Amino acid sequence: MESTIRSAARPQRRTGAAPPGAAPARPALAGAALVGAALYGMLRVYWRAGHMPEALSPVDGDLVVFTGWSSAGLCGAAAVVSGLLWASPKAVTAGLPRRGLLAAGWAVSAAMVASAALFLLDVVGGILPGLGVRFYPLGALSRAACLGVAVLVGLATLAHQRRTRDGCAVCGRGDNAPAALGHTPRWVFVAAYLAVAGCALRLVAQACVGFGENPMTGGVSAVLFEAGFVLAGTVLPLALAHGWGRVWPRWVPLAAGRRVPRPLVLWPAAGISGGMVVYFGLMLVLMVGERLQGRNPFPPSGGLVLPEAFFWVAVPSYLLWGVAMAVAAAGYARRTRTACRSCGR
Repeated sequence: MESTIRSAARPQRRTGAAPPGAAPARPALAGAALVGAALYGMLRVYWRAGHMPEALSPVDGDLVVFTGWSSAGLCGAAAVVSGLLWASPKAVTAGLPRRGLLAAGWAVSAAMVASAALFLLDVVGGILPGLGVRFYPLGALSRAACLGVAVLVGLATLAHQRRTRDGCAVCGRGDNAPAALGHTPRWVFVAAYLAVAGCALRLVAQACVGFGENPMTGGVSAVLFEAGFVLAGTVLPLALAHGWGRVWPRWVPLAAGRRVPRPLVLWPAAGISGGMVVYFGLMLVLMVGERLQGRNPFPPSGGLVLPEAFFWVAVPSYLLWGVAMAVAAAGYARRTRTACRSCGR
């Protein structure tokens, strides 16, 4: 009797199934991804047909990995996947077809993110124009469009994944979803301090060649960049693990003892770590490819002469920093997650 009362009092779980006889709603995210992929694909075809602008990035082209006609093909693949996600929610809801569509959606999204890897330089050069990082407006817009389509495809894929599995239609959590963390586990602390170690190793590499040996110019932009560099490599990852990243410490005026807004810590950590993993992960792959062919991945250019060993320390340090902070951010997200009002998970 008592178990029956508890069962009745528990919030009912909403699933993605539509009421009997009701037509399934067209997924808005998939529709937006389809339109975005089609429009950006037409631009890629137009540029490839002999209208490609010049100097869209430090490497001339606007994208990497998928360039030329392959970039147009990637947009076509994004449009096809988005169209399937939009038009046939019931045809791929079980077994291999569903898994295949989800795999294709995530693969296309990841490929477009990798192609827009130079967007990290656009952000740095656009926010801090005096830093010495050249900003390419048209190329930045192209990379932003590519990244935007990638995000839409990824969100549409995630929405389809939630809609077509047993679980809550609001939060997407099923019975086997990872539980919220009641405490900060050791692996979050390890990841946070590994991120700090990656930042420190990058600074050590710079100290070995001299802090004057860098492409940045001086001024306010350089000071702001260096301050942000240190904060993103020390305070931000540690805030993901320690309690003062969730509750303001006593010495903070007017906010002491109050909860730290979750987006204030999680969003910068996710954005910075994601950008670093994509950009420096791709750079490391290209460096390995160049070295296997017997070439120096970073020959002297622009009057800047740095030993190749510097890059073999600096780039993996950035990658370690980004990967470790991404892991710590995942732990922070679970530690600060609130229960869904619909299903209680």
